[in-house]
Amino acid sequence: MNSYLWLLFFVCIPVGMMAQVSSKSDDVCPPKTVFELFKKKDSLMVVKPIKNSFLLVIPIIGVQPATGFSYGATAQYTFKGSGLLDKYSSANLGVTLTTKDQLLINAKNNILLKGNKIYLSGDYRLYVFTQPNYGLGTAIIPRHREDPDFDIDSIKEPMDYNYFKFHQTVSWEVKKHFYVGAGIGIDWYSSIIDKNLDVDNGKFTNHYNYSKQYGFNDKEYFVNGFSFNLIYDSRDNQINTREGWFANLNYRFNADLFNDQKSSNVLYTEFRYFVPLSPKRKQFILGFWAFGQFVTNGAVPYLNLPAIGWDQRSRSGEGYTQGLFRGNNLAYLQTELRFPISCNQLLSGTVFANFTTASDKFDDISLFQYVQPSVGAGLRILIDKATRTNLVLDYGVGNRSQGFYLNAGETF
Repeated sequence: MNSYLWLLFFVCIPVGMMAQVSSKSDDVCPPKTVFELFKKKDSLMVVKPIKNSFLLVIPIIGVQPATGFSYGATAQYTFKGSGLLDKYSSANLGVTLTTKDQLLINAKNNILLKGNKIYLSGDYRLYVFTQPNYGLGTAIIPRHREDPDFDIDSIKEPMDYNYFKFHQTVSWEVKKHFYVGAGIGIDWYSSIIDKNLDVDNGKFTNHYNYSKQYGFNDKEYFVNGFSFNLIYDSRDNQINTREGWFANLNYRFNADLFNDQKSSNVLYTEFRYFVPLSPKRKQFILGFWAFGQFVTNGAVPYLNLPAIGWDQRSRSGEGYTQGLFRGNNLAYLQTELRFPISCNQLLSGTVFANFTTASDKFDDISLFQYVQPSVGAGLRILIDKATRTNLVLDYGVGNRSQGFYLNAGETF
């Protein structure tokens, strides 16, 4: 079944479900979480929720293309102030080990303080990492379109490296929903081992060629700078949005501070829009997520180039392995239909499609010259009613690629 038939199949399922449950109301079917299925009213094991907050600690057992089988734990703390109009904030901490010999330590924050007047957004990572590269641009698959037996693994170039990331912005509300702020960004790539590289025997890799072209040390490099950002956020709930929109414009200035760093400017733009489709059943949502990352001046190291799966929450590009598409510039679009399955909101689902395009200056491949699509479907299991937090299981199918994803919280 080709991608277009899959997309038609995925769209028809929720439309049929919408006809069955759209007449129901929350009064008839009060929301129920998965935890309520396994507890008794008189049980001493019932955990009392903390007012205006929710702490979720879950083991991580899953499979993703970039990590293989992974195990560990993640904690997500969702909270809000006491004000009636205060919105929910979230902070995450996760530690994961994988069968690909990776250690992944992640900490994220998207926090609103002082009655939504201050907006914090951070992304911290410490990775002992192994991940292949596949070259630049979204033409890497079309180049092999005539080969029916083509396997993406045949073009991968395995690498080991350590990665330290510290990104934090602080923004202040200057008008309702509108924020202005600044931030700091530190990226340090070290102990880089390019496993396919053999200079003595004339075997070169995309990473090595790019590094030599732009004068980077192919064993270690830094990208350190500061940024200015503009944010508009009218979402009703950033954990699971039902209406509103979000826009972010971030311009980063990277200075030439060390021998292994070059000066550069990078523009990041992001847009999210959520359309409620039913006044009675608020879980029927059509969502749009688009972002673009562009190196507007200078050069950044190969591993710091825009790539799918490297957004703050590592959710972009479902259907493809993390880092498969990388380029001097990259644009991404995802659209998602969210719909209820059970009347009590315990189970809901989604169907989605995403599109990625990336450029490659070496081969004169421009942005939008090649676009790689993916389609998929997902299941949502409600684990907290107040914050509307779901356990997320997604399956995506791309161009000669596929992947299964397990997370807490919506994709965007």
